[in-house]
Amino acid sequence: MLTTPFRADTAWRAQQNPRRVSWSSSLILVWQGGWIRAILQGAAITIAVGTMSMIAGALIGTLCGVIKWARIFPLTLVVDGYTSLVRGVPELLIIYLLFFSSVEFVTQVATAFGYAALADSGYAFIIAVVAIGTISGAYSTEVIRGALASIPPGHIEAARALGIPGRRIFRRIIIPQMLRIAIPGMNNVWQTTIKDTALVSVVGLQELMRTASVGAGSTRNPLIFYLVAASVYFAITLISQAGFDRVERVVGLRSRK
Repeated sequence: MLTTPFRADTAWRAQQNPRRVSWSSSLILVWQGGWIRAILQGAAITIAVGTMSMIAGALIGTLCGVIKWARIFPLTLVVDGYTSLVRGVPELLIIYLLFFSSVEFVTQVATAFGYAALADSGYAFIIAVVAIGTISGAYSTEVIRGALASIPPGHIEAARALGIPGRRIFRRIIIPQMLRIAIPGMNNVWQTTIKDTALVSVVGLQELMRTASVGAGSTRNPLIFYLVAASVYFAITLISQAGFDRVERVVGLRSRK
């Protein structure tokens, strides 16, 4: 569990007269209480969950997107059911269903093999990546499918007319164009994935939102903690947006060559 390392005198004043605590006192409380470090640690966990979930979602989305684009029956029906179900159910409910449907079984297995402590500390992170990755994969599927569908059919037909093997067509013609078209859509999926990580606080993972919630409850200064959390989320968004913009420029230059 997250500790609450803040100075007793400042905390006492906040509890006795919460309305009289100024913004400067609140900031001092956050700084001197060690909450900045806790928030940065929570942000690191948020980025880790988001990154791993995005990688998993991109892999799922690429596979499912190709299946839908190529219309591979009956796998297309399975993929359609997956994307429709995940996009039609609230993200928070998906996290609840995955967590509560598996936590008891995992705990029993881990206890039987002597890894109960490891399950208690690490399972929330695993289920967070699985849940957010599943959600990200559903949206990535439609992005990849749309990108593949945007490739002019004449490019593929011309390559086939020249006798180029199918694998080489996919590697040299389809994939490069698909990536260039899909990057803006994957950027949107990434931004959504980062924000969805806030939902995994309900399973006890000490990510950014959970840390802000604990700090808000411990110091009785919810506004300052949630503003700090919002600033961190916004900073992550700005930095990642700059990274995607750079990738788009690089891919654009390469496509002109």
